[in-house]
Amino acid sequence: MSFAIRIHQTGGPEVLRWEAVTVGDPAPGEVRIRHEAVGLNFIDTYQRSGLYPLPLPAVLGQEGAGVVEAVGEGVSEFKVGDRVAYAGGPVGAYCQARCLPAWVLLKLPDRIDFRTGAAMMLQGLTSAYLLRHTYRVQPGDTVLIHAAAGGVGLIACQWAKALGATVIGTVSTEFKADLARQHGCDHVIIHGREDIVARVRALTDGVGVSVVYDGVGKATFMASLDCLRRRGMLVTFGNASGAVPPFDPLLLTQKGSLFLTRPKLADYMTQRSELLALADELFGFMATGKLHIRINQTYALADAAQAHRDLEARRTTGSTVLLP
Repeated sequence: MSFAIRIHQTGGPEVLRWEAVTVGDPAPGEVRIRHEAVGLNFIDTYQRSGLYPLPLPAVLGQEGAGVVEAVGEGVSEFKVGDRVAYAGGPVGAYCQARCLPAWVLLKLPDRIDFRTGAAMMLQGLTSAYLLRHTYRVQPGDTVLIHAAAGGVGLIACQWAKALGATVIGTVSTEFKADLARQHGCDHVIIHGREDIVARVRALTDGVGVSVVYDGVGKATFMASLDCLRRRGMLVTFGNASGAVPPFDPLLLTQKGSLFLTRPKLADYMTQRSELLALADELFGFMATGKLHIRINQTYALADAAQAHRDLEARRTTGSTVLLP
């Protein structure tokens, strides 16, 4: 018997149910894995609430790490016993075991344990496409990263710093400010205490930053635009505070011919070659010893509802892992 967290309707954390499920054998092109750890991400709350609709009933979850239990016909890249991890692809990671397409899996390097693998895949691959492809950070750039003490934030801050950028981060508390500084932030702004735009302008001699990475959404959108230099880029990649409302594109002209993009990871790994390239960048950066994954919370998978409550209440920092 295998168990999973499923939803039969959208809503708050209370809709998450711990239920018995049938896994079965992998179909051609699939593998079955037994999870050792599952990652928790803000997108899970969007899907649970209905902001990002899923066919119901559904098993949530974007990433996990574990061991291959069985391989389907035509699968040659993986074998039983392989240590693997994944992010993206079909949702359904909140479970003890599952079948999924082999092409979304990555072999987990021996130096990376399962919990780290589950914690780093979605946030790490997201950081890889944001910093190396959406806007390619260069030495000398000044970047602004919102939610700098979050899972993506801590990885992105370390990576941007290693690339030679000056890193400005926003956080909500002094504790999170210290955490951000420990992970590459040169300057930290505590929102609610300081005017983000005024502080950024002061730190950049009035010029503004080259790029803003904004996973917060509605609450920071206008300030993010006002923090940019002329022809700077706003990368809005999340909605932690709610979706950005419609606006007149002429605003981008008025604020300095700005660039705006709303990317998602799936569009940067539409082919296996793209996924492998992103993974090579992530695993390669981790191999330098300059990337440290902070797993600051763990929960039993059966307690996923409490994990969602804590995440949405901003009581978490770094990465969170669910243990089947």
